[in-house]
Amino acid sequence: MKFPLSTLVLASALTTALNAADPRLTGLTAALQPALDEKEIAGAVTLVISHEKILHVETHGFADVATQRPMTPDTMFNIMSMTKLMTATAVLMLQDEGKLNLTDPVAKFIPAFATLKTPSGRPANITLLQILTHVSGLGEATAAAARDARTLADLVPLWLAAPMQNEPGVKWRYCQSGINTAARIVEIVSGKTFDEFLGARLFVPLDLKHTTFYPSAEQLPFLATAYTKNKNSGALEAAPTSPPARGTRPPTGNAGLYSSAHDYARFCQMLLNGGTVDGQRYLSPAALQLLSTSQTPADMPTGFFQNATYGQRGTNYGWGIGTCVLKTPHAGVAAMLSPGSYGHGGAWGTQAWVDPVRGVAYILMVQRTNFANSDASDVRRAFQQAAADALAAK
Repeated sequence: MKFPLSTLVLASALTTALNAADPRLTGLTAALQPALDEKEIAGAVTLVISHEKILHVETHGFADVATQRPMTPDTMFNIMSMTKLMTATAVLMLQDEGKLNLTDPVAKFIPAFATLKTPSGRPANITLLQILTHVSGLGEATAAAARDARTLADLVPLWLAAPMQNEPGVKWRYCQSGINTAARIVEIVSGKTFDEFLGARLFVPLDLKHTTFYPSAEQLPFLATAYTKNKNSGALEAAPTSPPARGTRPPTGNAGLYSSAHDYARFCQMLLNGGTVDGQRYLSPAALQLLSTSQTPADMPTGFFQNATYGQRGTNYGWGIGTCVLKTPHAGVAAMLSPGSYGHGGAWGTQAWVDPVRGVAYILMVQRTNFANSDASDVRRAFQQAAADALAAK
């Protein structure tokens, strides 16, 4: 595949800037090698960042196996549900400005929600807090019904037509329509489309050059090929996806973004710094506290470890605003994290976890579907454990 000269120049400039100091923790190459050898992943980018600087950045394997295109620090990934943390940030920015409140009913901004009824027939009266912590009970639009949607506004009737899954506030249930409702409210309150709002308020000021809902022609060569693992042969098979063009798919708040390890680390650095970076404030301390601490009841199981396979760890976690919060570390992927660490993964295996006690964030970028549980993957565990061990040894 031949890349445009402008793309190659851009890649060279960005890679040179990022690798000028080439910070690298020992042990991570060895930690990731088994996943590469066993064809769990085709490649990865690992990055660890502190309040002040990148502590580690390393590339592993290939962004595309067939062409032997290597991973680079600028490789872009479909980050899927890691979008949710940026959606939460957008809502909290508007709360900081006094334009909404998490206690507000959704119907204040989308009047059609006033007709929504719970399974028992009562008015739902769901709030922004409930949709952002996955306790709203809101129903989901089917993929077939959502196929023709071009805007978030197009999706609203579909959410309202779907039966609610449970009474609000009684159960944690991962809910894509709830997060997308929050994104639609950002549009209504700000007067901008969701992608325009994030671009103006996060992507441009944070200098996130490789973060977008709609990859441009120049960005397409940076995209990692997506892979699936054949359950019979164990081989990795390309599962290429076509990034949408603007106007063909809504800028969804649940799973719409493409990004790079460097870009997402920059966002995490802002969170590590209490809502500021390079002297610019993005979130107030109060907003960051809401985002990063559990807002769900202490006895309510949450998250993706709520069965025997994963140790019945539901009460080890709570849910902040758009993000998972580790209340009590446990064996495996959480063993090296401090209480109060928070983050989110994506369906293609990407992960980002902020540990405010140790003052670091761990960013893992891979591109593989059909992990049994991407949050519990051995790839995530190996990376985080090796990074934590290397930091402890310094």
